[in-house]
Amino acid sequence: MPLRERKKLRTRQALVDTALIRFTEHGFDGVTLDELCAEVEVSKRTFFRYFTGKEDVALAPVHDLWRAVLAELPTTPADGGTLLDLLRDALLAALARMPADGWADRVARTRRLAASTPSMNAHGLDFCDRTIRASVDVLRERFGFAADDLRPRLALQVLVAAFNCALEDWAGSARPDRDALARRVRAALAAAPGSVTVTVR
Repeated sequence: MPLRERKKLRTRQALVDTALIRFTEHGFDGVTLDELCAEVEVSKRTFFRYFTGKEDVALAPVHDLWRAVLAELPTTPADGGTLLDLLRDALLAALARMPADGWADRVARTRRLAASTPSMNAHGLDFCDRTIRASVDVLRERFGFAADDLRPRLALQVLVAAFNCALEDWAGSARPDRDALARRVRAALAAAPGSVTVTVR
């Protein structure tokens, strides 16, 4: 990677790491954007090249994962399994691409912050909706789903719901790590089909 791109990545990562530490220590509302930029020694103009605001930088580790999922969808092998199987494989491949060092801790911090910060949840829901729509477009183009076919969107919603269930359990563990999250994602997705066919009386 060219030096300029490496510097950009380092600056972006410094903003994410500093934001998550400061938000954890002082609360999301207890840290201003000016204070964050001053600590990283960048201008607000530079900050807005990378992020749309405080919510965006705080949610960056999770957003990075879902952007990677979207990038995986056009090439994830379709070997005759279900659409949900393909989506699972894309998510697990994206997880494997996340940095083994530090990413899991950032996600756990993000999860804990979001639990007490309504504006982060609202921002996350908006990002999720946009990502699902973009993913549906990829699936329609790749597999020829009709515009009124609900199955791709429903399958993606199941994927997101299973991930969130796995994330909630994982974030509460003593030492969260990327591989442990992958195992929980597999377990949650394995349980998903049964959750809609279980009989109750």
